[in-house]
Amino acid sequence: MRTTLSIDEALLKRAKQRASAQGLTLGGFVEEALRDYLSAPHHSAAPVDLPVFPGGRPRSGVDPSSNRSLYDMLDEVTRGRS
Repeated sequence: MRTTLSIDEALLKRAKQRASAQGLTLGGFVEEALRDYLSAPHHSAAPVDLPVFPGGRPRSGVDPSSNRSLYDMLDEVTRGRS
């Protein structure tokens, strides 16, 4: 199948060099690289440890629509003053 791609010039130059070194056409090299990339297992980001608040909601006096208010509460919780 024929298609057109926009590829960074420096990246294309490196791909052409690598293809030539492996005795492949640029198309063959790109096809092999895509096949390898798509067959590799997908690794998701490591889970993030989020604080859990008793009762499922912030305590009174904390405005959940205010980042500053939430950050202040998190600072207090992480310092052990919950």
